[in-house]
Amino acid sequence: MIVKKLHENGVTSEHAYAAAVGSIGLSLISWVTSTRSENLERADRWGIFVGEWAPTFFALGLALANYERADTT
Repeated sequence: MIVKKLHENGVTSEHAYAAAVGSIGLSLISWVTSTRSENLERADRWGIFVGEWAPTFFALGLALANYERADTT
């Protein structure tokens, strides 16, 4: 199980949530940077590509939080 392995390796739900928030910021930064050096369509693709990481990290955070809650009981 992926969540169990992540938990065993010291990854917590807070880490996953921080990664999600960071990916949102990185998405904005990559979009702004790309609009200055490339055409708008490519900049939009970069922003969307990085922005799609956030839901995955939030889902991992929820899964880890549930695992942590079940682990303490």
